[in-house]
Amino acid sequence: MSVILLVRHGQASFGKRDYDVLSERGHEQAALLGRALADRGVVPARVLHGGMRRQLDTAVGMVEAAGWSSTPEADERWAEFDHQDVIAAHRPAYRNQLVMKADLARTLKPRKAFQDVFAAATARWASGEHDDYTETFAAFAARVGAALDGAAQQAGTTVVVTSGGPIGLVTSRLLTGSPQRWASINATTINTAVTKVLSGASGLTLVSFNGHEHLESTADAITYH
Repeated sequence: MSVILLVRHGQASFGKRDYDVLSERGHEQAALLGRALADRGVVPARVLHGGMRRQLDTAVGMVEAAGWSSTPEADERWAEFDHQDVIAAHRPAYRNQLVMKADLARTLKPRKAFQDVFAAATARWASGEHDDYTETFAAFAARVGAALDGAAQQAGTTVVVTSGGPIGLVTSRLLTGSPQRWASINATTINTAVTKVLSGASGLTLVSFNGHEHLESTADAITYH
């Protein structure tokens, strides 16, 4: 039997020029998780991360805090989907980030307005009725499925630092046998939360989702972006 721990990256830089950078809080979350896993006696055989900077930096911070000897390895299949491309296909004017920010600011509730646009855009993408994307939802699901199957073949414990989209997809697949609930799961995934999957003779089993006990004793440490 092998164990896969899926970790969502630490808090990124929402609203900044480069989202793909951990915030100060994100670095803190990675360290909190690393220490918590080490305290629980977790010693991974491998630490993987997607190809995004926020995923790599979370993995590095976690490993350093845990004191593990593992060197984080990149597996591009664990990258998040391109949310900017998905949004732009739904609302082409938003290929210009300045236009999008201006539109959102005019609502006086830009974070809520962004979430509404994001939900509509991802629903269009996941419907499978459109192919005007650099990566279709079907292709996204296939690569994440292949990444999960690859991790399941490894002995021992594999820690994977990824994002809400892949975690939502894996969780929905194991809960329902389909990706139908991935969007709602994605929306509730906490930064550096841990989702545990077992791989055994009977296949893959979801043991727990969104574990974030390592954050609960630190003020304002629970974040969702």
